Amino acid sequence: MQIMVNSLNISASPSSKHTEAHNKTKNEAMKKLTLVFAMLLSAVAVSAQKFALVDMDYVLKHIPAYERANEQLSQVSKKWQAEVDALTTEAQTMYKNYQNEVVFLSKEQKQARQDAIVKKEQEAAELKRKYFGPEGELYKKRASLMTPIQEEIYNAVKDVADLRGYQLVLDRASDSGIIFGSPKIDISDEVLRKLGYSN
Repeated sequence: MQIMVNSLNISASPSSKHTEAHNKTKNEAMKKLTLVFAMLLSAVAVSAQKFALVDMDYVLKHIPAYERANEQLSQVSKKWQAEVDALTTEAQTMYKNYQNEVVFLSKEQKQARQDAIVKKEQEAAELKRKYFGPEGELYKKRASLMTPIQEEIYNAVKDVADLRGYQLVLDRASDSGIIFGSPKIDISDEVLRKLGYSN
């Protein structure tokens, strides 16, 4: 009798292991199926969204205020660069003169000339930072000229997107991820018309 019980236990044991393995495989299959189903649902949701493209370079080229702002920035940048260059040239001239005259100078004169050259170089560097640094005058000037134009374009794009039901508008000019975009979904001309410029 005991031999039978032991043999039953032995035979039952592989069966329960088989059941556990089967349940584990079934659970993994269900997880995979659920994941695939979730991916399909998200793909359907994405395909249901409406997309559009706008070519910001094209739009900006057709806005006279943008061209005028760029011209102003170019002029002021050249003017400021000339000021920086003048100080740099002055420092270089002072250094060349120092090199030519160093043998005739006393120790005190050498130190005074070196200090003057360093001071002039620092002035040039400071002026360059003031005009062209990350928060410099050129940055501020660009922001004051371009921000109103950018806001106007943004509002026009938003209006067109709301009117046509687009959930996403990508910039064709700056998004390197766009390999192909159908002209049918390009709203650049429509944005220009909204801004009051005809192509």
